[in-house]
Amino acid sequence: MTRILWFLLTLAAAGCASTGATPHPFPVPGGPPAPRPSEAPAPPPSAPAGAVPLASVPATPVRTGTGYAIAGTALSFRGAPYLNGGHSPGGFDCSGFVYYVFGQHGIVLPRTVSEQYRSGFDAGDRLEAGDLVFFSTVAPGASHVGILIGGDEFVHAPSSAGQVRVERLSASYWATRYVGARRVK
Repeated sequence: MTRILWFLLTLAAAGCASTGATPHPFPVPGGPPAPRPSEAPAPPPSAPAGAVPLASVPATPVRTGTGYAIAGTALSFRGAPYLNGGHSPGGFDCSGFVYYVFGQHGIVLPRTVSEQYRSGFDAGDRLEAGDLVFFSTVAPGASHVGILIGGDEFVHAPSSAGQVRVERLSASYWATRYVGARRVK
């Protein structure tokens, strides 16, 4: 019964992909900290259909300091409202937020999560400020994206009921949905 309930909740959950629904349970800003998972997170879901193998993606050179500048710009939009399809300070969806923030630094990214997931190169487990972090929230593969600000924290435009805010990668909701990270700076 628990598995069926979990499966139904998973189907009903949504990130910023396209439905605008709010995933449940969704971390609440200012609420109690999410418990750390007692065991290692499950292996990430498979890459989205049509994903380009990492070996065929040209690596973009890293420019010193760019990651922290990108993280700072992303943080400056905390509190901006969510807007499905939005890509400006008047309202962002997750990929529109990433698209806009990187654009402020002269880095042109594709507009959708799946295209952003194929950008740059795999950051592996050595994450840096400014890396894109991807999550599977509505379907297998990458369907939500945020920007790492350093350590265990990332900033993102979470859902129709939310606003741009900071979350922890280790929060149980995000840790179990983590797909991977890409470096495009």
